[in-house]
Amino acid sequence: MRQRQRDIGAPEAFEWVHETSPELLAVARSAGLGVLEAPLMVLDPDAMPAITDDEFVSVRLMAPGDPSFAHDVAIRGAVAGISFTHAGTATGSAGASARDAALTPPSPGSLALHRLRAEEGRAASALAEVKNPTDPEVSGVVGSGMYQRDGDVAEIVGVATLPAARRRGVARALTAVLARHALDSGADLVFLSAASDDVATMYARLGFRRVGTACIAEPSITTP
Repeated sequence: MRQRQRDIGAPEAFEWVHETSPELLAVARSAGLGVLEAPLMVLDPDAMPAITDDEFVSVRLMAPGDPSFAHDVAIRGAVAGISFTHAGTATGSAGASARDAALTPPSPGSLALHRLRAEEGRAASALAEVKNPTDPEVSGVVGSGMYQRDGDVAEIVGVATLPAARRRGVARALTAVLARHALDSGADLVFLSAASDDVATMYARLGFRRVGTACIAEPSITTP
């Protein structure tokens, strides 16, 4: 399968639920792949707390018909790129200046695809912005996230926070808004894969419960 992925230029990546295919973990590692074992969590809508106003951050959904949509797509990509380059939940110095330096306008084809998926309800994205910035590195858009939807199932992915703005509830606020929007849009099942047990604890406070382990295998992932 890895050879086939190379032949067609596809990413060498595999995802599966460990509890349903436990034998794949050893096979993937024997093939030289690193495997991230992420808590797989499903939302219990009845356990989801009400969304309340946050003193630090506000969250808005990206609208495909808005004139700022192209810029929003670019800034979402910049925030995510910086966040995932500095993986984990630790705070750091990378903030607004790093975000602005990383801004790259989306190609016409990429922008059209983003807009089409949003218009068809197959995806929704959100941005988190600081309300009253007192630090220039913690200002403007500091977090981003999205969900992708297939029928009545939605997966929340790419929840990211600039290191300079971490530990202030940004990811929590983003996830709450995305989960509520997915439910209100008709999704019956909302799930996500947490990056770590610590992150899973935060999602649990939003009404998510662990149902298994998502295994994500790639050549670039370093196995602990």
